[in-house]
Amino acid sequence: MGATSSPEAKLAELGITIPEVVPPLAAYQPTARTGNLVFTAGQLPARDGEMIAVGKLGAEVSEEQGYECARQCALNALAAVKAEIGSLDGVVRVVKAVVFVASTADFTAQPKVANGASDLLGEVFGDAGKHARSAVGVTVLPLDVPVEVEIVVEVS
Repeated sequence: MGATSSPEAKLAELGITIPEVVPPLAAYQPTARTGNLVFTAGQLPARDGEMIAVGKLGAEVSEEQGYECARQCALNALAAVKAEIGSLDGVVRVVKAVVFVASTADFTAQPKVANGASDLLGEVFGDAGKHARSAVGVTVLPLDVPVEVEIVVEVS
């Protein structure tokens, strides 16, 4: 990676600790690996065992709270990837992020909320964190959380 720091070093520099993997809520596993791709299950905005917000964007949840939820979801997705491959230094690049935003019918800032996930991935991986993305408005998400994020990464 040349002069740039590794993802693990970048996390330390940013003061970000990768949390424990959030246990699945149903019959699935946190990641699935095929070849050099790791797909994460949808990750919820859990921090220290609790959801950091509940409700919908455009109603009970502000855009800023939604951004923070997306960031936490992405961090939880990185925890799942790290548990699968041992170190985030093994990530070659982030390929795709899908961000689901539970929102009212008139809320249209899903991309701004999704930036919470995208910004974190960029901070940690630099150019390798640039990814394709979908930001999708939905009626409701599990446990009434406002945001759910899944990622796909290429690993070495």
